[in-house]
Parts: sequence; C-alpha cells; structure tokens
Amino acid sequence: MPSGIRMRDGRRLAFEEWGDPDGTPVVLLHGTPGGRLGTVPRELVEARPGVRFIAYDRPGYGDSDRGPGRRVAQAARDVAALADMLGLGRFAVLGRAGGAPHALACAALLPARVRRAAVLASPAPPAAEGLDWFEGMAAGTVEEYTRALTDPVDFADRLAARAAVIRADPAQFLASLRDGLTDADRRVVSVPALGEMLLRDYRTALGTSAYGWLDDTLALLSDWGFDPARVTRPVLLWHGARDAFSPVGHFEWLAGRIPRARPVLDPEGGHFSALEALPDVLDWLCPAPRAGG
Repeated sequence: MPSGIRMRDGRRLAFEEWGDPDGTPVVLLHGTPGGRLGTVPRELVEARPGVRFIAYDRPGYGDSDRGPGRRVAQAARDVAALADMLGLGRFAVLGRAGGAPHALACAALLPARVRRAAVLASPAPPAAEGLDWFEGMAAGTVEEYTRALTDPVDFADRLAARAAVIRADPAQFLASLRDGLTDADRRVVSVPALGEMLLRDYRTALGTSAYGWLDDTLALLSDWGFDPARVTRPVLLWHGARDAFSPVGHFEWLAGRIPRARPVLDPEGGHFSALEALPDVLDWLCPAPRAGG
C-alpha cells in the first residue's frame, strides 16, 4: 500500500518512494491519465543509486482523494506539502505529458525549493498567444478536448465509461490512441518492461473512478494559474517532433517563453519516446559529482 499524507483541506494524497533514501530527491509528476506507478521504470531506478524518487497520485487518481475544480498551479502546493512532510529542502521535479505543466507549476511557484525541472512532451497553455493549439494534434484528441470544452457533462460520462473499460483491460487505452501513435511510440510501448509499467499504471490510476482524468483534462484546458515566463529555474524541455498529442508547436511556444529553458527536440520521437529519454534527462537533473569534488 502507498503512504499518504493529509492535506490542509482534508484530502489524502497518496505517494511512494524508491531508490536511495539519502540520495538527491526527484519528485515525479505522472501523465494523463496516470498515477504514481507510471513515472520511471524500475530498472532505471535501480540504475540510479544516488537518487531518491518520490511519486504521488494527483487528486482523484489511484489512492488520492479528489480535489474538484483544481488548477494546474495546485500541484505546487501539494508538492510543497509532500516535501515538508518528507523533510526535503531543495529537490528536482520531472513531469511527463499531462504531468509536465504541473512540474512547470512547481518550478514557477516554488523557486526557492526547486533546483531544476525536466519537462517532457508538455502541452502549452490553452490561451497561448500566437499558437494554434490544435494544429498537428491527433483527430481523436482534438475531438476529446473539444467535447470537454463544449459539453463537460457528456465528456465526464464518456470518460467514466472509458475508465471502466480500461480497468477491465488497460490495453484498451493504448488501442484507443492508435490514430496518434507513431512508429516510435509503438516501438516504445512494445518494450515489455515499459508496456507492463504503463498498463499497470492505467489500471491503478483509474481503479476507483475517472475523476482524476476528468479534473486533469479540465485543468489543462483552463487557466493554469501561473505564467511559464515566470519560471526562473533551469528547465530541460524535451519533446518528440512527431508527437501528435502535444504537437511540436507547443514545445516551440514554451521554448520561446521559459527564460532558462534548454530545449531538446528528438526529430523522430513521438509522445511515448519521452520514456526512452529518461536516462539522459536524469543525468541532467542529478549530475554525478565531479571526481575529487
């Protein structure tokens, strides 16, 4: 069973830790839908003996209580409370896909505590000036987001039905994404360790309800509650050029506005290629100490 903390508003926030308890702390922010089990593959944890990995279920997912009406910015408050409970001073954050804006929120709103932020396959804010938000996005994803914006009640009902199917057979989620998966994505999710991690994560994240998925989507499509241009910490901004869920225009928009962004574009990468980029990302987040240092 995961550990948990009680937030000031009474919510329970579920989390787990892996790796070296005395190592460099990295807080992991999972994708959408997702949970604490779908962030970093186990073999990668074992290959980083000097890192302390901490992952939590965002409200409404897995074993965390729901926080209806939440905004992306709330992640900073939740992560700060978790860090306080664990006795963390400064730490790094790593967010992938739907978790990437939440990692940016931590970097923007907790500048005294976040050392570095890795932001992989991130969407841009929905009101991003000068960006055609839907350009290059998979048709099914455009339809889903449009329904969430125009008929949120119907969207919630449909999401609940999808979540029930995924609980019974989590592979159905990847099957539903087929119009947006690149050859690179299919190769990544066919790797046994990665595919099993994702399927286990979908089942656990949606095991109780679809509320986390619903609230995540509505938060990502609403005012995030902070401006990415306010991020003053170093940010590794990674993206796959063929990503059809967070199109490359989103990456370009963020790269042009985050002051200390280090943009890395994989020309052949898709959405799930971010999982293959994790070793290099972690090397940047937690550099090995210099010899004699």
